[in-house]
Amino acid sequence: MPNHIRRTRKNLGLSQKQLGEKTAMRQPMISLLETGYAAARLESLLTVLAALGLELQIAPCSKDWDKEMENYL
Repeated sequence: MPNHIRRTRKNLGLSQKQLGEKTAMRQPMISLLETGYAAARLESLLTVLAALGLELQIAPCSKDWDKEMENYL
């Protein structure tokens, strides 16, 4: 998810500072979210996603979910 947040922000032409202003978060927090190093509160994550025009969707795991997760870790 961090890479998707970063890509979408850049595609929208926003800097980390601008995204921070839209979400009432400081730029360092946006940076941490984009690198995946921050353990963000769900509320913060949803706020950033909404500011980028994205949403979080929850779906049942696929049969091979553990193999799919290897692509993200």
